[in-house]
Amino acid sequence: MKIHEMKALSFYIISKHSIHSRRASVRKFIGRGLDSSAFDHSNTAILKSHIKAHDSHPGLSSRSQTVRSVPLITAKGNDMESPRKIHNADKPPSETQLDLREVVFVIQSQRNSFHVQQAEKLRKDLLLQAQALQESPPVILLLHTLTDNEGDWSILPLLPYLSSQFGKNSSWIMFLEEDTRVKLHKLHEVLKKFNCRQEWFLGKPLHDEESTIIHHYAFSENPAAFEYPDFSAGWALSISLVNSLTSKIEEEPLKSDFTIDLKHEVALYIWEDGKGPRLTGVPELCTLPEHKPRAQYCATTVSSHSPVCGQPVKSDNIFVAVKTCKKFHSDRVPVVKKTWAKQASLLEYYSDYADPTIPTINLGVPNTERGHCGKTFAILRRYLSSHVPKTDWLLIVDDDTLISLPRLQALLSCYDSSEPVCLGERYGYGLGQGGYSYITGGGGMVFSREAVVQLLASGCKCYTNDAPDDMVLGMCLNALRVPVTHSPLFHQARPEDYAKEFLAHQTPISFHKHWNIDPIAVFNKWLLNDKHTEALQKSTKEEL
Repeated sequence: MKIHEMKALSFYIISKHSIHSRRASVRKFIGRGLDSSAFDHSNTAILKSHIKAHDSHPGLSSRSQTVRSVPLITAKGNDMESPRKIHNADKPPSETQLDLREVVFVIQSQRNSFHVQQAEKLRKDLLLQAQALQESPPVILLLHTLTDNEGDWSILPLLPYLSSQFGKNSSWIMFLEEDTRVKLHKLHEVLKKFNCRQEWFLGKPLHDEESTIIHHYAFSENPAAFEYPDFSAGWALSISLVNSLTSKIEEEPLKSDFTIDLKHEVALYIWEDGKGPRLTGVPELCTLPEHKPRAQYCATTVSSHSPVCGQPVKSDNIFVAVKTCKKFHSDRVPVVKKTWAKQASLLEYYSDYADPTIPTINLGVPNTERGHCGKTFAILRRYLSSHVPKTDWLLIVDDDTLISLPRLQALLSCYDSSEPVCLGERYGYGLGQGGYSYITGGGGMVFSREAVVQLLASGCKCYTNDAPDDMVLGMCLNALRVPVTHSPLFHQARPEDYAKEFLAHQTPISFHKHWNIDPIAVFNKWLLNDKHTEALQKSTKEEL
């Protein structure tokens, strides 16, 4: 953010309802059940006003907090022992003894067929490495197969299961993303440096350079004071910490709340305002591409910046729907036209006012200050009608979304449009209490035709026009058992709202919001070509 949080607070209009009352109302809604029939007029408005508070009133989150004194821990070379002194525990004689069978690998897999294939490749690679090392194979779990709980991907609800299954006969739980690549012998050596009988939280540290909306402006006076792991590098919990966190969860069940940036929220939960361990940075956990020279020192790397599975999907096979309204016709729509609209073969603007100069289409749905569920479902119906060309893919974006359609076309080459695919940046609500996942709308929502067919055939609908469209869709998909598929390349916020090193190993597809930025300059820097990626990678290597 270009200005201090206090300036941001003065910029925004204070909401009529307190965040605390909204949280209470949302919890009442969860208690009524999560099928679409539970959406009535009042709860729909409350839900959307709460989630959009993260966008419309960024400084007002009840979770905002002042900076705390947080000593930073980084394990480097001979300094690896120093964190142990903080725990004030003696090193047991068996500390350096670690059998690979004591390491449980959890691949953070997803139910979509492409992601299942990626996870299986990683699993097989780990097993082959163990065989080559003449080691007994470690336990390797695919997260999406473990339980029927939708919230497992948010990790914390999964910890009691991991503790019950592995809490007595294992030493480490090592989490990997599908595109994480592991040098098993190097990782083995890294883990042996830490005593699993103590509470360890290991990873590659990220920190915010500016206070950010996606983290509720936590540590606003000194964002670098708090570190959280880059999941792409892999991250580990000692079994002692897993068991301790499980006891905490059993004593005080997880709250019904929003899951926005999982890696930050997991780190906050573990840290527990200083009562729990901080993240210990491990230099060998890396996000460098595996072919880079410096990667030879790494125990983990990343496979690629953006998956490509063949020829990109043709632009005329993606129908693009832009949601707008009359008051933004003169400022937001011109930005779309000057940036990414020229990349689209099939695009329509949907508004509450038909303006032939753009042109916009009036779907007959009045504009609402928030939610836009009525407009979104009208777009879904129009997509399946004879009014638009038939395509395999539908992209729905806001008028302040910045997106690279060529990069999206390349990404979609990995997905089967005959399956019900719903793709974007995944958020969650109430995942610790039987909640649901949804694609947050600002970063762009991608649907295969089959997904739209199943959604509308199910009878899923809005009960008010200003219901939260992305959340209603999430509940409907959850009821249909259609997976919400996450891609970290979609972003609900601006580039400034993400850690520099997190973006350094990405080729981003989208960002969202024009607030306090030059959106055309942001598009040209981040989405028009890959020069930003090269510059960030160079900066990251210099820091290493």
